[in-house]
Amino acid sequence: MGLYNRDYNRPSGLGGFGLFPPVIKNLLIINGAIFLLMMMMQNIVFNGVPAEQIIIRWFALMPLGQGFQVWQLITYQFLHGGFSHILFNMFALWMFGAEIEHTYGSKKFLLYYLLCGVGAGLLHLFLSPILTGALAPTIGASGAIYGVMIAFAMFFPDRLIFLYFFIPVKAKYFIAFMVVFEFLAVDSVGSGVAHLAHLGGALVGFLFILFDKDSTVSFKEIFGGSRRGYSPPRNIFQKSSFKNPFKKTETEIEDATYSDVNDGKSDVTQEDIDKILDKISQSGYKNLTEREKKILFEASRKM
Repeated sequence: MGLYNRDYNRPSGLGGFGLFPPVIKNLLIINGAIFLLMMMMQNIVFNGVPAEQIIIRWFALMPLGQGFQVWQLITYQFLHGGFSHILFNMFALWMFGAEIEHTYGSKKFLLYYLLCGVGAGLLHLFLSPILTGALAPTIGASGAIYGVMIAFAMFFPDRLIFLYFFIPVKAKYFIAFMVVFEFLAVDSVGSGVAHLAHLGGALVGFLFILFDKDSTVSFKEIFGGSRRGYSPPRNIFQKSSFKNPFKKTETEIEDATYSDVNDGKSDVTQEDIDKILDKISQSGYKNLTEREKKILFEASRKM
C-alpha cells in the first residue's frame, strides 16, 4: 500500500518538513522501544509470573471489573502483540498521520491522536461485553490509527492510495471501505481483533473534526460548518499549484511586495525561511505573523 500526493509535495531539507514530523517521529520511537522491552520481558520471570504478563496486567486495557484502571486508556495504545501488529500500525501512522500533523500542528495532532485512542478504548469497554461477549485485555494503537485515517479521508478525500503499490484508489473510498468492513466484522469474536475499538477511534475522529471550528473540510458544508480555519496545505514552492493567500479582497490585506517583506532591511535568508517552516510544522500556518506570511509569499515568487 502506498500513497500518491498529487496536490502537495512536501519540500525536503527545509525546516521541519522531513519524512517524520516531531510527534510522528516520537510516537514511532516510543512504540518501537516499548515493543523491544516487551520482547525482552518474555524471558524474565517474577515469582513464577512472566514479566510480560505483569506489564499486560497493569498497562493493557483490561475489561471493566477485571483489573481496569483509568491510565490504561492511554497506555494500551503503546503495547503491541507482535511484529506484524506494530509494523502495520506504525506504517499507517506515518503514511496518514504526517499530513495531519502538518495540517493541525504538532500539539493539536497529539491531542487528536490520544483522544481517538481513548474514545476507541471506551467504546470497546462498554459495548464489547454486550455485542461480542469478549472479555480480554486489549492492546494496540489501531483505534487511534483509525482516527488518523478518518482525518486523512476528510482533509484529503481525493488523494490517491496505491493498493499493492499499483492499484489507485481515492482515500475517501479506501478508508470508507475499511470502516464498513470493521462494522460488519464486529461480531467476529474469534478473530482476536478489537473491531469496536477501531470503530470507536474512527467515530471520535469524525466528531472531533465535525465540531472543531478550526478544521476546514468540504464534508462540513452539509452541516453548515465553518469554512474558516485549517485547510489542506499546498506546496508554496510549486508555481503550477500555488494560490496567492494575500490576494486583495474587501477584508484581506494587500498583496505583499518585495519592499513590504524586507522593510528596508537585508534580503530574507534561507535560515529565515527554515524557521518559518519549522513554526508551521509545530503550530500550523494560521499562527504565523503577517510578516512571516509575507516572507513565505515573497520566497515562493522568487523560487
